[in-house]
Amino acid sequence: MKTSFELVAEFREMHGKGASRRLRRSGKVPAILYGGEADARPLSLDHQKLVIMLDNERFYSTILNLKVGDQSQAAVLKDVQRHPFRNAVLHVDFQRVDENEKIRISIPLHFKGEAIAPGVKSQGGIVSHMRTEVEISCLPKDLPEFVEVDISGLSINESIHLSQLKIPDGVQLLELLKEDAAVVAIHSPRAEEPEPTAAAAATAEAAAPAAGAAPAEAAKKEETKKEPAKKDAKK
Repeated sequence: MKTSFELVAEFREMHGKGASRRLRRSGKVPAILYGGEADARPLSLDHQKLVIMLDNERFYSTILNLKVGDQSQAAVLKDVQRHPFRNAVLHVDFQRVDENEKIRISIPLHFKGEAIAPGVKSQGGIVSHMRTEVEISCLPKDLPEFVEVDISGLSINESIHLSQLKIPDGVQLLELLKEDAAVVAIHSPRAEEPEPTAAAAATAEAAAPAAGAAPAEAAKKEETKKEPAKKDAKK
């Protein structure tokens, strides 16, 4: 079975939040390996090396080789928990891979031809991506790293749907079982509101004092009505 990345890990015996915090302070990342017929095994990984691998798009959609001592296990990345505002990984989940069993995994979509698409080049449209990845099911040997989406022939107000993607043999597009959703489209640019002309701006400025004069005039009249009442009170 072909693997793209190798991660050196260690089995960990200590569990719980306290043990995980101690691991992180020592530069390690708590992880779990599950799936298949074996029991789930808690692991720990080197944080710095893991962060470097996570920057590679292929790390998320290829089969990995987890090496613990003299043991090796093919696996796929299933989940990554990150710190909300620091560049830190809190926990990762891996699923065992058996070459005879299908796996479910999300793979990226690679778009090409955007600059030469008629809807963009000659019609002034804007490309809108509704999907950047799709979930598939396949045997490990059939796992593609990505699905290419060619939009070079799209005109304005045209789109490409899931059913139009070129999926390799042996690969099932799981999202297509629910709906044939759009993946990418070219739309007309949103019309911007016209800027006010000089004449319109002058009219607005002239109207502003007039609008504020009415309350002031009303207040003056009200004050005039109250003045005789004050004189009567002195008498």
